[in-house]
Amino acid sequence: MVTMTTEAKATATSTAMLTDHYELTMLRAALADGTAHHQAVFEAFARRLPEGRRYGVVAGLGRVVEAVENFAFDTAQLAWLLDTGVVDDPTAEYLATYRFRGSIDAYREGDLYFAHSPVLTVTGTFAECVVLETLVLSILNHDTAVASAAARMVTAAGGRTLLEMGSRRTHETAAVAAARAAYVAGFDATSNLQAGFRYGIPTRGTAAHAFTLAHLDEPTAFTSQVAALGAGTSLLVDTYDTAQGIRHAVAAAGDLGAIRIDSGDLADEARRARALLDSLGATDTRITVTSDLDEHVIAALADAPIDTYGAGTRLVGGSGHPTAGMVYKLVAIADAPGPDAPLRPVAKKATSKGSVGGRKVAYRALDHQGNATREVVVVRHLPGAPETGTGRPLQVPVIRDGHVVHRPTLAEIRAHHRGAKAELTPLDLDLTPGTPRLAADPTALGNLIGATA
Repeated sequence: MVTMTTEAKATATSTAMLTDHYELTMLRAALADGTAHHQAVFEAFARRLPEGRRYGVVAGLGRVVEAVENFAFDTAQLAWLLDTGVVDDPTAEYLATYRFRGSIDAYREGDLYFAHSPVLTVTGTFAECVVLETLVLSILNHDTAVASAAARMVTAAGGRTLLEMGSRRTHETAAVAAARAAYVAGFDATSNLQAGFRYGIPTRGTAAHAFTLAHLDEPTAFTSQVAALGAGTSLLVDTYDTAQGIRHAVAAAGDLGAIRIDSGDLADEARRARALLDSLGATDTRITVTSDLDEHVIAALADAPIDTYGAGTRLVGGSGHPTAGMVYKLVAIADAPGPDAPLRPVAKKATSKGSVGGRKVAYRALDHQGNATREVVVVRHLPGAPETGTGRPLQVPVIRDGHVVHRPTLAEIRAHHRGAKAELTPLDLDLTPGTPRLAADPTALGNLIGATA
């Protein structure tokens, strides 16, 4: 009997309609002219990192694999596509038996990426690869953006506990994905129960202001919470007056686990709270702060007596972080059907949105101390292009001939992220705006293509 890992548990719901209209109209035309059956290579990459960012964190690969496995059209979906004229009969017939039977290579989830890093490579026929564009990008762009922001918060926290609390600030499904991405990047727990249930992420949470307001007074509310949850609970002390709230909390619990402060000048409030707690004998009571935290706010609170940070609004989306900016581009195509037909490099030349043709492989060069020195990206199978590079190979096989060959646990993904991040220098981890030190050189890649194509 095969037991599914927590990471692999997924509903059987089709992901095939989580796509854009033009994916299927391209397919329709390609089936008509025969291009659909030509071997192709697509790459997902970012042309640049968000302004001021020195590195990014790959996240969402596990969800991409799960989504590709479930990319299949059912009868009702095909009927709707035919009725609305999105597809014709030959396209519907093709989609009726569609399963991705190609291959995917990718940076391991949790690894770092830079501009032009070939984060994910999809190979197969043009037809089976092109329809995955929107699905792949919607997952990678969301999860990578959250993980990249989360990694910076982890650096700012300096080893203190970080809780993901953004469920109420984003779409309900995105909230689960955001919790997972933050956990990949080093957050310790989430408030989202679905993320805990689906992925095994530790969950935390006690009470909101509404619980205090629902009782006649603060002491009654705190006494009720402690009676139900124990003295180790965390009491939210700033509903009325924070100092008085702390006194009520200690009176209700004695050896109280933690207090939470959600308003005011958090550094000043934390210092006052620590002094008051210590004077009341609650020297082991921890202090948690929340309220629109990001890496810069957390860094500014480094000297305050804070044990735990809760981040939400500026982590999960909106004004919280810039997009990852991933794109999914065709980089090589055969001019005839058949698995052995030679591939021709192709590249977009548009100003500011150009790409580099040919399939890439990437390595991270390390010095004798284990610090990353540069990102090496080379184009394979072109005259004069090296077949291997120096350093740690960054892509791993993920899917081969439609079968998943890489499905690490979330614990393994977190461990890989810690190792990859440990290769960075203090300059790379600096939270102030700066230029990525390890970015691949797209000019060099472009010159190689121009010289050998």
